Amino acid sequence: MAVTSTKEFGTMSAPGSSQSITEQFAGRVADWKYDQLAGAVVQRTKEVLLDGIGTAMTAASPRYGIGDILQAFARDTGGPPDAQILGTSMRTNIETAALINGTLGYFLDNESHHVEAVLHAIAIVGPATLAVAERARSSGRDVILALVTGIDVACRMSSALNPAALYARGFDPSSVAGTFGAMAAASSVLGLAGDQLLSAYGLAGEQASGLLAWVSDTAEHARPVTKGIAARNGVTAAHLASCGLSGPPAIFEGKYPLGTAFTGEFDPARLFDGLGENFKVMELYFKDYACVSFTHPGIEGLLDICRAEQLQADDITRITLRFPASGYKVIDGNPLRSHCAQYLLALAAYKGRIVFDDVLNDRRSEPGLAALSRRVSVIGDPVLDETYPAVYRTIIEVEAGDKTYARDITHPKGSAANPFTTAEVEEKFRRITADSIREAQQDAIIQAICKLEEADDIGSVCQLMSVPPYPAGRRPL
Repeated sequence: MAVTSTKEFGTMSAPGSSQSITEQFAGRVADWKYDQLAGAVVQRTKEVLLDGIGTAMTAASPRYGIGDILQAFARDTGGPPDAQILGTSMRTNIETAALINGTLGYFLDNESHHVEAVLHAIAIVGPATLAVAERARSSGRDVILALVTGIDVACRMSSALNPAALYARGFDPSSVAGTFGAMAAASSVLGLAGDQLLSAYGLAGEQASGLLAWVSDTAEHARPVTKGIAARNGVTAAHLASCGLSGPPAIFEGKYPLGTAFTGEFDPARLFDGLGENFKVMELYFKDYACVSFTHPGIEGLLDICRAEQLQADDITRITLRFPASGYKVIDGNPLRSHCAQYLLALAAYKGRIVFDDVLNDRRSEPGLAALSRRVSVIGDPVLDETYPAVYRTIIEVEAGDKTYARDITHPKGSAANPFTTAEVEEKFRRITADSIREAQQDAIIQAICKLEEADDIGSVCQLMSVPPYPAGRRPL
């Protein structure tokens, strides 16, 4: 699909309409109704939400520390107790709740994401939706519709701006496009329309931000907080518009359009392609490993080789990972262990898994792991660019003795073409929250999300995500 530059597109109207692009897109999305959603879309949205809740609640555990920092911030900022901070006993105002839950939602890097848009949609849209919906006492159906809306808008915005171009300029696609997703979800809950809705889009554009500079923060705090900021800014945009504050009414067009600012290009067709028919929530990829998604195909291939050939980590003399040339630099020698293929592949070989505790706490002091990390090579392969970013096709080669084993992975487990089942989503929720909440609370949350469309007030569901203070590493009594 050809990309039309923002300058070239100017203030042209959307295809088949006399309205501006902004007006046409915002209006069509706002017209969606819950009853028009297919059952499969509703079911997948609930699964995505459960997965997002599980990762956020786990991140709030005292064993990670970031939850304590964020709760201290919430106490300092104050505000009405309108929304639940997931995995804690605290409540706060909707903007702060969106910020904190968004940060927690991406901290473990274990929630679903959209491959082509390179976007962690639920970590941003979920917290924004729950915060505004809890204050508004929205129904479960309203929440599902808002989630579908926000995820769609975020993914389409990233694609229209071109996520590869955002990366090239040092912007985080999730943060920039996610602000619009959070705003659209909040606007859906608040019922914004007309000039108020256009103002919300404009105010989201004024606040959209997020640099990839977080790669230098080895504490792994700056990385997730960019998603929290996107959630907060999206909620703020919708909230301000609902109060009557005006914003730029055509943020995609005009003298200083969004695309020119962020990438120098903008493809309006990507906003409208399949709009209202092909919902992006159906394209999300569930993560089996708590680390950057770019490494998942390689990790899966490595573990498959080790199982099939009965290889131990100490048997491996070299690992070569081939990834699309346009994206390999993100994972090649990244100082963040969560984004470093050398560390993650060595870790997978020795542990047979990837959990965030092993990412946050450097395991390279363990015998063999550091040495194997140095024997991992990452190569940018232009041939693999042919399907990137729609598919993270990866070729991994493992040398052991005089033999070389290879896997060509296109659709790893969890991807849209090889999805988790509902049972697998629930199993993952139980597994990652096992040290944070009791089985009875796990059961209650799963059942509540399973029947979310029957809830009259989302507040009753959010209350289930409250966890009293307890010592690190122990469940509440």
